Amino acid sequence: MKLPHLLPLALALLGSTGVARADDAAILGCRKLADAGARLACYDAIPATAAVGGIAAAAPAAAPVPAAAAAAAAPEQSFGLENVRRPEAPKRIESTLAGDFEGWGPNTRFTLANGQVWKVVDGSSETLPRVSKPKVRIVRNLFGTMFMEFDGINSSPKVRRVQ
Repeated sequence: MKLPHLLPLALALLGSTGVARADDAAILGCRKLADAGARLACYDAIPATAAVGGIAAAAPAAAPVPAAAAAAAAPEQSFGLENVRRPEAPKRIESTLAGDFEGWGPNTRFTLANGQVWKVVDGSSETLPRVSKPKVRIVRNLFGTMFMEFDGINSSPKVRRVQ
């Protein structure tokens, strides 16, 4: 069985197995540029094809740039990456308060045993009997709002981490 229509595909695949070579002097020259945009433009200007066995071989596709690296390069580089999936943050943390606890009011700051400082950001308040180093949970709801929960108490203030 003859398959002459596969010959161009086979030749293209053979030609693309070569490694793209670039001018080493040009790469070294680009490395010396301090400005990130100019350095990138310099690298982009280097020809990315090389002759392999008399056939021009295309350079392999560039590896995708991670979203974090693109965002760090320049604000314009992160445009459109807002929906890129980031590592999932924990839904809750557990700790104890450092010191005594008698309740809270607006703008009350809580220091946890792990060193984090959280502030009440809603208008809620609660006066409770004094307790030393109670267990607490910081819980993130479906919308990303954080609440501090205390064992045995039905109300939870809305909080934001400040340190």
